[in-house]
Amino acid sequence: MPFWIVASVFAAFMQNLRFLLQRQLKVTTLSTGGATWARFAFAVPFVAIALVVYKAASGQDWPVIGAGYWRFAVTGALAQMLATACVVALFARRNFYVGITLKKSEVILTALVGLVVLGEAVSAPVLLAIAVGFAGVLALSDPPQETGLPWTARLFNAASGYGLASGLLFGVSAVCYRGATLALEGGDAPLRAALALLTATIVQTVVLGLYLAFRERGEIGRVLASWRISGLTGLTSMLGSLGWFTAFALQTAAYVKAVGQIELVFTFLFSAFWLREKVSRNEVIGIALILVSLGLVFWAAWPG
Repeated sequence: MPFWIVASVFAAFMQNLRFLLQRQLKVTTLSTGGATWARFAFAVPFVAIALVVYKAASGQDWPVIGAGYWRFAVTGALAQMLATACVVALFARRNFYVGITLKKSEVILTALVGLVVLGEAVSAPVLLAIAVGFAGVLALSDPPQETGLPWTARLFNAASGYGLASGLLFGVSAVCYRGATLALEGGDAPLRAALALLTATIVQTVVLGLYLAFRERGEIGRVLASWRISGLTGLTSMLGSLGWFTAFALQTAAYVKAVGQIELVFTFLFSAFWLREKVSRNEVIGIALILVSLGLVFWAAWPG
């Protein structure tokens, strides 16, 4: 199995776990900005330690920073920060499962952004896989009908706006992160991924930290006081992000995000067996389409 697929599946699982922890932070003690900052701030030391340890163990030299690195890294960091805030804010409006599902518009949007920014096209089978996966997302995202509400009110609402915005921003960040890893010269994929991840995480911690210091007085203190859950959030964030960045260093962002749709399967399992949420027919259909989509991606990307 190609290593980028392994890294993508691992990243999707850790991301799902991290969003579950962030949901707990959001619904208990922290604001949207605080829950988002917790993910970045507590990830920085974990990323730094992982980078230094891996470099020492592998005996490699530091990669050389090439043209475009800072532009890609900073843009990706800011886009991901805003996307994460959209997802956390969405938790206050929809349940955990639907919130994660709505952001999955990022898969098809990543393909479009990758084509525009990096000129990376996808093959016909992967394009078909993305289309099938998107159909699964639509099936999963349809909320239960509420008495007296027309379909337009169920489709066009603040929650849908947050989901679509996060999908676009996550797509931008994915393509920019791939651009950043490609702009590093020398070193293997994990080393380049860890260095780019550390850069992005520091940018996110500083920028959002300054915002909280001036606009949400006392929120940083509340984040630090919630160190038990926030620390786990940072650890899962680091592990998931290392998986994503490593996959981006090895493969086109659209392919990586297409495999990342397996996160919806993990979310379905969490929702059904951990959160005890009722499973609907649309959810079963959606998961079936997601599995078909993953099968198409594996078939198209498997060597030979």
